[in-house]
Amino acid sequence: MQTISFPLLTNTLSFPNPLTSFPPFSIHFPTALPNNRLRVSASSPSTSSTITVENSTSDNSTAFLIRARNKIGLLQIITRVFKILGLTIDKATVEFEGDYFTKKFFVTDSHGNKIEDDENLERIKRALTEAIGGNGDGGGKVSVSTANRGIVVRRAGLVEGFGERKAKAERMFSLMDGFLKNDPFSLQKDILHHVEYTVARSRFSFDDYEAYQALAHSVRDRLIERWHDTHIYFKKTKSKRLYFLSLEFLMGRSLSNSVINLGIQDQYAEALNQLGFEFEVLAEQEGDASLGNGGLARFSACQMDSLATLDYPAWGYGLRYEYGLFRQIIVDGFQHEQPDYWLNYGNPWEIERIHVTYEVKFYGTVEEVDMNGEKLKVWIPGETVEAVAYDNPIPGYGTRNTINLRLWAAKPSNQFDLEAYNTGDYINSIVNRQRTETISNVLYPDDRSHQGKEMRLKQQYFFVSASLQDIIRRFKEEHTNFDELPEQVALHLNDTHPSLSIAEIMRILVDEEHLEWNKAWKIVCKVFSFTTHTVVAEGLEKIPVDLLGSLLPRHLQILYEINSNFMEELKKRIGLDYNRLSRMSIVEEGAVKSIRMAILSIVCSHTVNGVSKLHANTLKTKTFKDFYELWPEKFQYTTNGVTQRRWIVVSNPSLCVLLSKWLGTEAWIRNADLLTGLRDHVDNTDFRQEWKMVKRLNKMRLAEYIETMSGVKVSLDAMFDVQVKRIHEYKRQLLNIFGIIHRYDCLKNMDKNDRRKVVPRVCIIGGKAAPGYEIAKKIIKLCHAAAEKINNDADIGDLLKLVFIPDYNVSVAELVIPGADLSQHLRT
Repeated sequence: MQTISFPLLTNTLSFPNPLTSFPPFSIHFPTALPNNRLRVSASSPSTSSTITVENSTSDNSTAFLIRARNKIGLLQIITRVFKILGLTIDKATVEFEGDYFTKKFFVTDSHGNKIEDDENLERIKRALTEAIGGNGDGGGKVSVSTANRGIVVRRAGLVEGFGERKAKAERMFSLMDGFLKNDPFSLQKDILHHVEYTVARSRFSFDDYEAYQALAHSVRDRLIERWHDTHIYFKKTKSKRLYFLSLEFLMGRSLSNSVINLGIQDQYAEALNQLGFEFEVLAEQEGDASLGNGGLARFSACQMDSLATLDYPAWGYGLRYEYGLFRQIIVDGFQHEQPDYWLNYGNPWEIERIHVTYEVKFYGTVEEVDMNGEKLKVWIPGETVEAVAYDNPIPGYGTRNTINLRLWAAKPSNQFDLEAYNTGDYINSIVNRQRTETISNVLYPDDRSHQGKEMRLKQQYFFVSASLQDIIRRFKEEHTNFDELPEQVALHLNDTHPSLSIAEIMRILVDEEHLEWNKAWKIVCKVFSFTTHTVVAEGLEKIPVDLLGSLLPRHLQILYEINSNFMEELKKRIGLDYNRLSRMSIVEEGAVKSIRMAILSIVCSHTVNGVSKLHANTLKTKTFKDFYELWPEKFQYTTNGVTQRRWIVVSNPSLCVLLSKWLGTEAWIRNADLLTGLRDHVDNTDFRQEWKMVKRLNKMRLAEYIETMSGVKVSLDAMFDVQVKRIHEYKRQLLNIFGIIHRYDCLKNMDKNDRRKVVPRVCIIGGKAAPGYEIAKKIIKLCHAAAEKINNDADIGDLLKLVFIPDYNVSVAELVIPGADLSQHLRT
């Protein structure tokens, strides 16, 4: 049995919800045991079983007095609980009182000391209470799996019903009482099972890609186990849910991140090695899920990982684009776009939910009807599309919490087309219905044309409508009073793309649930929060009124009414300052009358978040100055950070080992604040030497990639100066290239003695230009023209190189970022 120091008990198997408090699970495990499987009922411990702690009985140990109903095997259960928690039993006594016994255990921690911390004592008591059985009659079934090294708790109390129904349910639970094991032999059996029955290949003949598919499905099985437990628990506890709405998620690859978060990477590596495969080789078989195109999309992916790791009861919602962000091909220095057929070979990480479908409506007219003497608006749509759900489990690190990312795909509606039937136009009716699938086909369609703008708006509303129908349906399963919505639902808008949610939820509450307008508005203003990623006023999203009125006529009416009420309230607060009223209006008058989506989001949200302190100050003093003066309490900032799981543990394993060694713990993987402990070693020669070796190893990996990709051989002794992001004027790659050209010119004019003093530099630029963004494409061409001149100049040699990395994505970033010496961020 592995010895575990007692302080590790601070990582508990609980799901604390910062949005609304609820009791945590009452069994806790050390972080060193990542593969425990838990099923536990919600029943409370019986008053007939008691556990008392005495610290004054002995100078050297802590005494636990346990009084419980006697039953076979209970002593073994208690001793195993102590053993799993890393505790040592020095001695024990037993006294019987009829059907009950009192057992006294004298225990010490793994260092042989008394346990005096109140929080740890309380955790041990809760673990013992849960293991003994909450109903006091021995009805709980407890077993300890040696393969999983964890406690498995099953209760008859989980099963509802009587007679035959209860017997069937008990039978089902007994069949499910074994959980997937994570030892190498069990993993091999699961992988080979998926080779034969999922991939449908002979287990005696399968290649790397088929091995990857089988491996991914075996990992997904383990994610689903945790995923089911998590959602059953959230449903039982009726915890408030956070719904993160984002039109983009740049998830990258899932395999390595999943096995690291599950804590079973070493076991999988050993299992595959014995089968003749290498984990790293199979991981390369996975394609990127490029469902986004920049920082906002990567922020969404990091957010999901952090929400899961921090045990939030959260869901993510987005679109399942058939074609991700385009593949970038460089020909003669010019960017060419090719479709990214990322779903061509299937996606083993997603679960299609054919039964989770919702109708999404477009176009049509709005009619007024009289219902019980009250005038109601009814939207008669002109087109209906089906939204089908695809679920992606997102595991947390060092926790059982596994949350869900639900992506929507568009499918033709099953509604009967009477007009096509009457005209006999069968083929055209099929073609017209299949056109609906294009809504979720392409990430960010080119919106230079009217059709492109309309498709973009369709995507936004399609995603919003399906997500809110799903959220409201889940709420109504447990609640009938919409006054409770703010206590059960939190909706977060990731930039303005999901801002139509505001109009849509007002439509649902007023038109479908028949709430009075003011009551519905108060509810809506309590559920929304908003993160804005844009500080430049010209970059804020606006939707033309004509387009919105054509596609979503009822929503335009609702937006006008929201704005009218807001303007009346504003006049009472600031008077008739028409310039300011005009600036703050949701509706922008002008050559093209538009709806300002950022202002709509600010008006409706209880919190407006900037992604850094500097960003938030710009919002307060410039971009949204009028609104900050009106509602200073709304504005805050939460730094737009990254997840160290992806960007150190997965992509920089050498640095991960170094950090854990010198910090003396792996806890920094969950708590990044612990990295400040590295300050204690900055003057240590060994530490600095190891740090340099890690950097050189990462630069070597990057240099090999650059040579393979471009044929340019770069020096590892040079500074790797990196700028990787979308190619855009405001990100100022052009300024960077001018700086590189200036550096080249200075080097050319230096004498040889001065050149010897220059630090060699490899300038690396990577990123994609939007298909319709001509200036950005010309910046890429300029970069290649400058590289052609610089890299072939024998006078300069290794003193300066310029490399453009094509088709930049998350997987490429996992190579580039660890190898960077200097990261350039030149945004305005």
